[in-house]
Amino acid sequence: MAAGKRIRTYFEGTWHEGDLAVMKAADHGMWQGSSVFDGARFVNGLAPDLYPHCARVNRSAEALMIRPTVTPEDMVQIVWEGLGAFPKEAAVYIRPMYWAINGDETVLVPSKEATGFAISLEEIPMAAPDAAQTLGKTSFRRPVLADSVCNAKAGCLYPNNGRMLVETRGRGFSNALVTDAMGNIAESATANVFMARDGELFTPIPNGTFLSGITRARHIANFRADGVTVNECVLTYADFEAADEVFLSGNLNKVTPVVGFEDTSYRIGPLTKRARELYWDWALSEG
Repeated sequence: MAAGKRIRTYFEGTWHEGDLAVMKAADHGMWQGSSVFDGARFVNGLAPDLYPHCARVNRSAEALMIRPTVTPEDMVQIVWEGLGAFPKEAAVYIRPMYWAINGDETVLVPSKEATGFAISLEEIPMAAPDAAQTLGKTSFRRPVLADSVCNAKAGCLYPNNGRMLVETRGRGFSNALVTDAMGNIAESATANVFMARDGELFTPIPNGTFLSGITRARHIANFRADGVTVNECVLTYADFEAADEVFLSGNLNKVTPVVGFEDTSYRIGPLTKRARELYWDWALSEG
């Protein structure tokens, strides 16, 4: 699916212009769902946390029993080569991907003999700082590790997120505030979530039901260095009903303000704005 206006694809050692076909109909990743990806960003000549994203896609592959074939160091180099064709002012979504090509004698288990690998660079603009979302409750929940591969950024997990979005959008909200199997808040349908109350930040503690994001970790480190208390803890719907402000944390837009949860309204508050300032200040200093 092409969401951007320009795509470059790395496949079998070469960069290609366009959305290249890379998977065959009988590939294990096509009909058994053994595929993983990760996402990084290129904005104003910077690619913040590119290496951790490349390292994580290898961990995701291993979690799905797929053999990773490219080191994070080599992946970073390949990405920068591909980005060289974009202007510095372009906003590009960086998506390395693996999938299994064959299964073993049982068919279900990916074979270690061959692995598909590609990188997609897709020009997608950053959302405006005031492009806010609203959250609604959903009847669908995050799975646990005993039921699914929650420790990977795996394509097979995302249909459940799609169900969450369809359900909440049908009720007039733009996103879902999702719980785990115990009924505690995990994340939104598309990104990790933070809430603020009385000048402190709160975010669900990683419990194996959701992917604790690289951008999430960056926000936590930035805020703590800035003297703001960040609490990783168990949170419920009631906590979000009592929050002063809420924002989402994800790679695509880094910080997304939330202006409502069900009947509760929020302002785009100072900590939401500060999250964006701290992130890009850090990115500039790193870059």
